[in-house]
Amino acid sequence: MNHQFYNDQAYIAESFHLADDFTEQTARLAFFKINSYKLSLIKAAFAKSREELKSNLRNSLLNYTNAGIILADMGFFQSEADN
Repeated sequence: MNHQFYNDQAYIAESFHLADDFTEQTARLAFFKINSYKLSLIKAAFAKSREELKSNLRNSLLNYTNAGIILADMGFFQSEADN
């Protein structure tokens, strides 16, 4: 008889690690975008790309995402049925 046991601790740890890694990468990307925009405000050479950077910030950083959508994308609701 072959029994299969789920290791909930490993699953939780891996899920946390993936979410933490995603959050770290997103924060790093946001940091680079904000610093690029700040640089464009200081240096006149970046005046042409300033509007493009501003639009990029508005479209990618300064928007609200429903927490339910993020949880669904991560498979939270689907994985709860397995446990």
